Amino acid sequence: MRLIKKKFRKVTAELLDMPHDVVFDLPRLTMIGDCQLYIENHRGVVHFSSERLRLALSKGQLEVTGSSLVIRTIWTEEVFVEGQISNIQLIP
Repeated sequence: MRLIKKKFRKVTAELLDMPHDVVFDLPRLTMIGDCQLYIENHRGVVHFSSERLRLALSKGQLEVTGSSLVIRTIWTEEVFVEGQISNIQLIP
């Protein structure tokens, strides 16, 4: 059943020319250099410190590590982080 739903979403996305992140509820990350990161489609902050940010996603978590991390802006499904970013990891 899951496979049918996934195939249906994929065909629908292609037919309607919709971005896959919208159809499949995937996170979208935009990184500028190694100092700014904009993340869309998160489900909330699990942990935050100046060295680590962990966000809940629809499927798993996203961990950002670095130094001097600061959350500049946070909205319901979007977060903007600045600092020296060294690693981004998707945790299933």
